[in-house]
Amino acid sequence: MSDSLVVCEVDPELKEKLRKFRFRKETDNAAIIMKVDKDRQMVVLEEEFQNISPEELKMELPERQPRFVVYSYKYVHEDGRVSYPLCFIFSSPVGCKPEQQMMYAGSKNRLVQTAELTKVVFEIRTTDDLTEAWLQEKLSFFR
Repeated sequence: MSDSLVVCEVDPELKEKLRKFRFRKETDNAAIIMKVDKDRQMVVLEEEFQNISPEELKMELPERQPRFVVYSYKYVHEDGRVSYPLCFIFSSPVGCKPEQQMMYAGSKNRLVQTAELTKVVFEIRTTDDLTEAWLQEKLSFFR
C-alpha cells in the first residue's frame, strides 16, 4: 500500500539536478540534500555540497526534521578497488511531527524512482548514525 502512496511530486529543476548528479565525473564525495515544501507539496533542493565527509554531512542534517539525501561516496573495497556508489539516505528522526514523517515517507518511493537510485537506499532514525563506519558497513553488502 505504501508503494502507491505519493504525497509530493518532485520539482522539475530538482529532477534535472539529480540526473546531472548521477553522471558527474568528479571523484570527491558530494551530496544533495532535499526537503519537502509543504505548501507546494513538492520535494525541492535544500542544499548541495562538494567534497563532504559523512561526518560533515551529518552536521548539515536537521536533528528533528526528515530529509532526503543523495550522496556520491568514494568507497574503497577490501580488495583495493574503488567505486563511487550513489546512496539514497532517508533521514527520518525520532520525534518529528507525524504528519511530516508521513509526507516524507509517502514521497520517498517516487523520489527514489525519479533519481533512479533503487539499489542503495538507507534509512537513519538519528543523524548520529551517519558516520563513515556506518556507511562503509552498509556498502559492504553491495559488493
